[in-house]
Parts: sequence; structure tokens; C-alpha cells
Amino acid sequence: MDLGKLMNKHLTRYFDPGKTIPEETLQQLLGFLRSTPSSTNVQPNHFYVLATPEGKERLAANLGERFQDNSEKILNASHTVILTTRADLPEGHLQAVFDKERADGRFPDPAKQARWESMTRDFLNLRNYGYKDLNHWMEKQTYLAMGLTMMAAAELGVEAMPLEGFDPTSVDKAFKIRETGHTTTVLLALGYPDPAKVYSSPISRFETDQLFTFV
Repeated sequence: MDLGKLMNKHLTRYFDPGKTIPEETLQQLLGFLRSTPSSTNVQPNHFYVLATPEGKERLAANLGERFQDNSEKILNASHTVILTTRADLPEGHLQAVFDKERADGRFPDPAKQARWESMTRDFLNLRNYGYKDLNHWMEKQTYLAMGLTMMAAAELGVEAMPLEGFDPTSVDKAFKIRETGHTTTVLLALGYPDPAKVYSSPISRFETDQLFTFV
């Protein structure tokens, strides 16, 4: 990965509608997204991959009145991913995580698996009843997945643009997301930049001594 190139580029704001991500590249990227970590392996997400004109048009039409400027970005992108997060953490979901871990042999020693499950429940109870931030904490896992996937996209030569400019209620309704126990957190548009609209100006960031404190 060329970190220097990444550090000196703007995120793409305009996609070339004539270019589509090859299927093999897309599957690599989605495989990476599936593999991204989450705290306690809670996996609170479901991802809607919009690959058809119909899917992208439905999203573009339901961003909400004040966010229509983002419609063109959605329509011109090769694909857009709706990253959703669980609205709560029912016992059924947690048990499904534990069952999958056991089936995969994550902890070959049953005693370690049992200890892990006990520690996970204790931590989730702390988030839910102590800190009272379970929903916010789960959304952090979603942003972690998105950030890592953006880096993976860059490695694969794909541009990734995160979008928070949308009405989650409208998007949830359009794709019947809340019926699944999830809600929309953030969008990630993927594709290739429009060569006529590439930013060439330097990025603007605070100097190092304003950002870092060494102790």
C-alpha cells in the first residue's frame, strides 16, 4: 500500500458512471468487509449492496429532501453499500454469535469458550446498564468496519466515499430495514473517479505539533 499516495489525495466526490467495479474485485472487497473486526466479535451489522440501477435509484430517491445533492453521487457510483447497525442486542443474536464461534472452533478448549461468553455478556451488560451507550457503541463498530473497508478499497484501486447526508428514517423505510432489527448508520459509495472532476488542490490539515502529544 502506497501510504504517501493516500496521504496526499482527496476523497472522490464525483464518480464516472461509465465504469463498473469488476465482479472479482467487488467480491474481494465484500469478503474483506465481512472479515472486519468488532469488539467482542458482536457483529452488529447487516450490509445492503446496491449494484443495480433500480437499487441505486431507490436509495437516491429516499435520501430526504435536504440531502438531494447526494443523489448524483449514488447514481454515478458503481456500487453503494448501506451499512446498518442493530437497534438492540437480543439474546437470539448473541447466541447466534456464540454458536458460530463454537462451530468455527474459535476456542478449541470448551472452557475458554465458556469463559469468553461469560466475559462478553458481562461487558455488554456494562455497556447497556452501566454506560447506557449500547447503541452508540455498536455504531462505533460499524464505523470501524467502514474505515477499514475504505483502506481495502484503496489497495484494490477502488475509490470509496462515505456519506452521512441522508435521512435514516426514509432509507430504512425504503429498504424495510427496521423490520430486520437494524437501522441505517452510514453509506459507502464505491467506484472510479470522474477524470474531469478530480481535485488537484493540496489537502489541508493541522501541522504535526498541533495534532500529536508525545508523553
